[in-house]
Amino acid sequence: MPYRPSLAAPIGMDVVDFTELLARGERRGIDLSAPQRPDFHHLIHVTEGTLRHRVDFTDCVVEEGGWLWVSSGQVHQYVPADLTTARGTIVIWQPGFVLADPPFDQSPLLPTGPHARAARLTLRHLIHEYADLASLPLDAHLQTLRMLLSVLLLRLSHVRPDPVSSAPADDTFRRYSAALERDFRSSHRVADYAAALGYSPRTLTRATLTATGTTAKQYLDARILLEAKRLLVHTDATAADISRALGFTESTDFAKFFRKRDGRTPLEFRAVARGQR
Repeated sequence: MPYRPSLAAPIGMDVVDFTELLARGERRGIDLSAPQRPDFHHLIHVTEGTLRHRVDFTDCVVEEGGWLWVSSGQVHQYVPADLTTARGTIVIWQPGFVLADPPFDQSPLLPTGPHARAARLTLRHLIHEYADLASLPLDAHLQTLRMLLSVLLLRLSHVRPDPVSSAPADDTFRRYSAALERDFRSSHRVADYAAALGYSPRTLTRATLTATGTTAKQYLDARILLEAKRLLVHTDATAADISRALGFTESTDFAKFFRKRDGRTPLEFRAVARGQR
């Protein structure tokens, strides 16, 4: 789904409430309950009620006062009935609008105390500045929105306690994760990443275990599997096409890889995920 803001939205960013989201979906012929893979970020805040949401094939519930960051490229689905009963705001922005990366743990947040008050206050200020198109030149208006969104994301990043890990492992894992995200479609061996980054495979495994609780190979395989699932659900590409896109030499190797980690064939997964079974 491409970025299609309202005509009055600032460049690169938009703010909508749940009612407006439903209206836009109806106007544009978008089934909000169907899997979507937008090329922009969503920050969803629920002010009343609860919102069920499915992100990368995992069900979650955003409670009243909660927040959920859905990243560009993730597959997600709304429950339209919840959008009619709950109340809330969605901040939408294109990659690069602010210099902030999604957290490793993107499960819903429920701030309390000072964190909750500060996040709400920042969002109110952001909404006010978003609607005020006349009092500042466009460049200043956009810079104000970038700063306020950055403050909001920074505030939320401190709601969840930091994981206990050493600084060297953190840096090693960050480098591995970035290289993996760039190259997982072509390289399926931890040894290749280790050689490129100047580490041993054992060092990458220790760092990944510290950061995620899984080995470097399990983390790599999980990323390949996730991309396969995203493509199976969000596109009509054949299993053979997806196999080639993900760097498998033979489609049979892809089918074995998928079934070993998911318990189903790729097409069985597609049918279940799309509600066809």
